[in-house]
Amino acid sequence: MKLQIVPARTGMAWVKLGIRAFWRQPMALAALFFMTMAAMSLATMVPLVGPAIALALLPSATLAMMVAAAQASQGQFPTPALLLVAFRTGRQRLRDMLVLGALYAVCFLGVMGLSALIDGGQFAQVYLGGAPLTKEVAENPAFQSAMWLSMILYLPLSLLFWHAPGLVHWHGVPPVKALFFSIVACIRNFGAFTVYGLGWLGVFLLGGLVVAIISTLLAVAGLAGSAAGGIMVGAAMMMAAMFFTSVVLTFRDCFEPPSTPDTEAPHHDTNATEATAPEPVDPPTPGPN
Repeated sequence: MKLQIVPARTGMAWVKLGIRAFWRQPMALAALFFMTMAAMSLATMVPLVGPAIALALLPSATLAMMVAAAQASQGQFPTPALLLVAFRTGRQRLRDMLVLGALYAVCFLGVMGLSALIDGGQFAQVYLGGAPLTKEVAENPAFQSAMWLSMILYLPLSLLFWHAPGLVHWHGVPPVKALFFSIVACIRNFGAFTVYGLGWLGVFLLGGLVVAIISTLLAVAGLAGSAAGGIMVGAAMMMAAMFFTSVVLTFRDCFEPPSTPDTEAPHHDTNATEATAPEPVDPPTPGPN
């Protein structure tokens, strides 16, 4: 495995190619993203440990979207079976993914615990869905301080786990080493990831503006209410699915593919359960079709 350094302009290419890959299979990728979110929501219903289980599933959910996006970019059709791709790749990979999920849950709950030292746990309860966000709570200075602390701490946490699922899945890297290589890749390609983040910020702002205009037109036509709410939720889910589709492109360009991949793509071997990593290309050239 070799780390690759890419120019800053590659960040915008990741955004464009992610959107393009999504629209190759929009229904399949959107449905898979919805199923991953639904699975995590169902996990939160488990008494006492539900939120921790849901957090531990996030690396596996990210991996499912990465494999699905890799298949879509190669002209294949992602199936719902990819939802379980992290659990069907052998005992060693399964153990590594479970360890990675446990590490994420522990780290995230640690961030929430640190924020609780500031506001007594109000932000943690709201964020984890256990308490409503009222105006009084939102205007509480302690709550706002806890929120900003959590956001600051979550940035390095997200960088640690950004590439880790792909490194475990495609390269067979142990979980702790995968975290190290992930954050090193993000730091070494800081310019590209900065442009990438700004690009997606622009996409979300533009999408929000379009939704606001549509909602206004519906209100003028007397059709506001449930219709506008449905459009807002649908648009948010669609843009989130597009964002997760682009994650595999950052992985593809930051690391060379395995020289001897353990498994072949599903269309090459009917017994395989995972796709090989997409071939790297010189950005911003699109990936293989």
